[in-house]
Amino acid sequence: MSLLREVGVLSYLIRRSRWLMLAATIASIMAGLCSVLLVTQINAALTSDAEQRAIIGWTFAAVAVAVMLSRMVSAILFERLGQHALAELRRFITDSVAAAEYRHLERLGGARVQSALAEHSTNVSQFFVSLPVILTNVVVVMGCLIYVALLSWQVLLIALVVLGLGSTGYHCAHLRAIRYLEKASAEQDHLFGHFRALTDGAKELRLNRGKRDTFISQVLGASIDRVRQTRTKGMSLFVVSTSWGQFLIYAFIGLVLFVLVGDGPESVRVMTGFALVFVFMMTPLEALLMNIPRANLARVSARRIDEIIRDMPPSEASSVVEPPMHLESLVLRGVKHRYYHEQSDEFFELGPIDLGFCPGEVTFLVGGNGSGKTTLAKLLVGLYAPEEGEVWLNGERIEPRDREAYRQLFSVVFSDFHLFESLLEAPHSDLDEQGNRLLTRLHLQHKVQVRDGAFTTQALSQGQRKRLALVVAYLEDRPFLVFDEWAADQDPTFKEVFYREVLPELKRMGKAVLVISHDDRYFSLADRLLRLESGSLSVAESAGAGNTQSVPVA
Repeated sequence: MSLLREVGVLSYLIRRSRWLMLAATIASIMAGLCSVLLVTQINAALTSDAEQRAIIGWTFAAVAVAVMLSRMVSAILFERLGQHALAELRRFITDSVAAAEYRHLERLGGARVQSALAEHSTNVSQFFVSLPVILTNVVVVMGCLIYVALLSWQVLLIALVVLGLGSTGYHCAHLRAIRYLEKASAEQDHLFGHFRALTDGAKELRLNRGKRDTFISQVLGASIDRVRQTRTKGMSLFVVSTSWGQFLIYAFIGLVLFVLVGDGPESVRVMTGFALVFVFMMTPLEALLMNIPRANLARVSARRIDEIIRDMPPSEASSVVEPPMHLESLVLRGVKHRYYHEQSDEFFELGPIDLGFCPGEVTFLVGGNGSGKTTLAKLLVGLYAPEEGEVWLNGERIEPRDREAYRQLFSVVFSDFHLFESLLEAPHSDLDEQGNRLLTRLHLQHKVQVRDGAFTTQALSQGQRKRLALVVAYLEDRPFLVFDEWAADQDPTFKEVFYREVLPELKRMGKAVLVISHDDRYFSLADRLLRLESGSLSVAESAGAGNTQSVPVA
């Protein structure tokens, strides 16, 4: 899919389905040609005698069937193209999200990704649904103009002048309308973020009526109105330009019928032909002008997807080497990371960090809010790449190409963890049995079960859902486990279970464990207590001790 990044969404989709699109295009052109042929047969029938009309009737019937079949084939093929394009786009966006560097994904934000997967992808797919209408009606309009030329080339020249005036007005309106559509598309990304806040912040909104009313009316409501207003302005400009074009066509029909055509012997045939052709051309022209905005909306959405993909470059190429499933030693040497710190309104530097881990060791990491504990955890597990320094695993330096394999050593329960509906990693044949045994140990057996590799419910409290996340970490059976404030939402009973039963068991299993915690009453249970303050790391002489010294590398 690297070609998509280079050529853009629409070009890639067209190239990917070029043969199917060629067949659909040919069918659309045939439908347009047959439609024009119908008009010629109708005009011939109006000015022919009874004997000729019988022959024309059979021709008319055959052409009508051809119109029906060609339009049917064209519509079906382009519908298949639209659905294929939608699936391809969503698959590519999800693959790009999965492969992107975590820092880029954090910067991009979930709202823009959701907008691309929902609205923008749908708009792009609609381009292929609108395309047969555009192609067919372009052929119809061009065919009608050719037929007009056969009737009178002088009148054709005047018709081209009228169409030129209409096209100029339409083009000017088109350029301005596109700006409105792009503005609406950008605002829609913000709107998806507000939609998410409506559910994620449901508790806060219900506890504060003033906050809820302000959010609904001034934030969410205002964003909805901005999308509505800008998109309405853009589409209205297309409607105005379309109406202007229709008026010019009617004016031209009047000019031909009442001014240009004289009283010659061919005047009846010519007048009938002109009136019939231009009245027939009105519907295709209107359909053409109404579907062009949809195609332009697809182009705007395609550009938004292109921008999102550019803002989400893929991570380093992964090594083909299988990820190591054992841990002998893990060492951070001179690791640094720099990021914007909101509390101090300046850039914050973490490190240099010199730190080592080994199997069967439980390490506690403590420090004030904003000291960089979670950032250090993300550096440790490979979600962030060090800006300086090196990471060594089992005596070998981790290169960028090794980072994907390196991350497979860790199971992490972050404070903002996410639970998937299914246990996606299922290395054990007795997964359900093991999961239910752990649920019983955590006193959740009456609320939830593991059945067919999935939890039967997630409608639980935050503390209970964290216990489910602990179950997932256990079942993944990775060499290194990281818990970011896991016990913060637990009652005293489960804090005791976690610190005095779970952590010692993990140690006996030979796991390396890092626990980010504020529970000072349990600090004495750690093999090592690390303190992180203002980006600098230190370690107590013994677990629970107050004096600190520089952190050893190993």
